[in-house]
Amino acid sequence: MNVTFVYTTLLALCLSQVTVSIEKNVLFDFGDKRNSSGWSVVNDGVMGGRSVGKARVTDDGVMNFFGTLSLDNNGGFSSIRSGPIDVQMAIEDGFRVRLKGDGRTYIFNLYPKTRRMAFSYRAALPSVAGQWTEVFVPLKSFVPTSFGRRVQGGGVLTPDQISRIGFMLSDKKPGAFNLEIEWVKVEEAPGVGSQ
Repeated sequence: MNVTFVYTTLLALCLSQVTVSIEKNVLFDFGDKRNSSGWSVVNDGVMGGRSVGKARVTDDGVMNFFGTLSLDNNGGFSSIRSGPIDVQMAIEDGFRVRLKGDGRTYIFNLYPKTRRMAFSYRAALPSVAGQWTEVFVPLKSFVPTSFGRRVQGGGVLTPDQISRIGFMLSDKKPGAFNLEIEWVKVEEAPGVGSQ
């Protein structure tokens, strides 16, 4: 038996298994045009505000969320939301987002399967002006909110309850904003499974 052939075959099988597991963890890769559909914009105009936010997938394969935040008329938020998704993860896992922003802190939203109005689980998503960075956000760090306020006793969000994800700006600083997102992945929390 040819030993080189056996090693080459085993290596190819191992690499194909690694590729499959990595791709399985990608929720959105905006280099793939199929990931650009189903996203919608929700601005504070639903409550009388004047903020303008838009989203588009660029030729470079990134989701560009941009616009102008306004505090006029009790406004102050702009957001984008995905269509329905199926998230496969453990409660100890989290999300890694590759992004380039304008130095503002955005909000990463997880929308549960619930009929409660304006309800989501939120976590801070800092950006560095003009630089690509990767931010890891553990699932356990998302807090329940309604109309922007923390909900006491809102419970822990379990992975099977996540129906959509989204990104929002509501930092009470009027003016232009710009956030680019290359991809969103599910990832094990650092240190999990490394014993």
